[in-house]
Amino acid sequence: MIIDIILPLSLVFIMFSLGLNLTVNDFKNVALQPKIFTVGLINQMVLLPLVAFGLILLFGFSKEMAVGMMILACCPGGVTSNLITKMAKGDTALSISYTAVVSIATVVTLPLIIGFSVKYFMGAEAPSINVLTLGITMFLITAIPVAIGLFVHHRYETFTKGFEPKASKISSILFVLIVIGALASEWDAFINNVTVLGPGIVTLIILMLLMGYGTSHLFRMNEEQAVAVAIATGIQNATVGITVGNLILSSSEGLSVLSLPSGVYGILMYIVCLPIVFLYVRLIRSKLSPE
Repeated sequence: MIIDIILPLSLVFIMFSLGLNLTVNDFKNVALQPKIFTVGLINQMVLLPLVAFGLILLFGFSKEMAVGMMILACCPGGVTSNLITKMAKGDTALSISYTAVVSIATVVTLPLIIGFSVKYFMGAEAPSINVLTLGITMFLITAIPVAIGLFVHHRYETFTKGFEPKASKISSILFVLIVIGALASEWDAFINNVTVLGPGIVTLIILMLLMGYGTSHLFRMNEEQAVAVAIATGIQNATVGITVGNLILSSSEGLSVLSLPSGVYGILMYIVCLPIVFLYVRLIRSKLSPE
């Protein structure tokens, strides 16, 4: 019962803190840069689930891990991708705009893809999923908090400037606690699947980073835009994945086994994948930078 309440509320606060970083102009960028957003949305909502599906088959994920991996692949980016883009000297405004739009769009796409994935991978063992109910729940715990954060930023800008840094720190602490909870409650499942989960998740992130960067240059984006799209494509919001996994298949002993891939991802993103991201971005930028 505690998990069922605390976990969604934690996600609500994290999404609210994301909204505090947004302005109305971030959404106007969608209309001003339609090509860039089209490429990004295709990467996020079409290529990412397809690549994840292929890796599931390649690495031989178990039924529950396969569904958890698809949940992760359907998640939007988060504040983390925006921060990484800023540190990598990418187009931060584009990254923020992209995160905002995808966070709202996944309210529709995530329930549909997950509904198919649960039936495909779990078959007769699949839990009952009401796609409409899941979509409404996602809207309430993701889109609404983002909208409230945007409103607070617009209406109370002075307050936002002082509170936003604190909100970001609180969000980071909540994220760490959620990841620890996901691993601790399903430790046996983690140990049994870590040799498959780890390589599979790292491969997914690297592939999507490369695909995001490659498709950006294929459509003649500049270097800053390409970096932003690449990072947004490769970095997902693990908190959303953990929460959705628990909404689909709750556990009396803690977090759902379906949340485990997102929990493992949350650790690997910082320990393994972020250094790779920075090394990759720095090498590319150093080669392209004028002497």
